[in-house]
Amino acid sequence: MPEILIYLLIAVFSSVATALLIAARRPDEFYAARSMAIAAPASHLHGLISNLQQMNRWNPYALSETRGTGHYSGPDAGPGATYHFAGNNGTGALSVTDSAPDKIGMRLRMTKPMSVDNRVEFTLRPAPADNVTEVTWAMSGKQSLVGKIFSLFVDCDRMLARDFDRGLTDLKAIAEAA
Repeated sequence: MPEILIYLLIAVFSSVATALLIAARRPDEFYAARSMAIAAPASHLHGLISNLQQMNRWNPYALSETRGTGHYSGPDAGPGATYHFAGNNGTGALSVTDSAPDKIGMRLRMTKPMSVDNRVEFTLRPAPADNVTEVTWAMSGKQSLVGKIFSLFVDCDRMLARDFDRGLTDLKAIAEAA
C-alpha cells in the first residue's frame, strides 16, 4: 500500500510540475479581436460605444449580469466616462481613455475574480460599401501565471471571440434599427 501512495504522489507532483512548466512558457501578453461590418455611419456607432450607458445596451458582459450592481461616473461619453460594476461576472471598472472619430480606447480594471488591467479598443473603419463601417473590438493585456494556468484549461480566445461576436451582433441590430 505505501508503494501505491508513493507512485500516486510522484504522478501528481509530475502532473503539477508539467502544467506549471507549460503555463510558464505561454506568452506574457494576450490579444483577442473580432470585427463586423455594420450598415451605419461611424459617427452613429461612435456614440453607441463611447457612451457607456449606450454601450451597456449591447455589451454582453453587462447584459449577462443579472444580480450585480453598477453605476456610472464622470461625463456621459468620452474620456473619463466610467462604469463601475460588481456581480457574478466580476468586480471592477471600465473607463473610456481615448476618443477619436475612428477609435475609442478603454481601460478595464478588475479586482475579482482576478486582478486584471486590460486595454480595450474599438476601431471604426469605413467599409467599401456606402454607409457601412467595419467595427473591430479588441482587448489586450498582461497574463499572470494564474491566467496562464487558467488558459491551459479554458480556451480564453474562443471565449472572448464568442462574447465579442455576440456584442457586435447586438450593436449591429441597435445601430441598423435607428
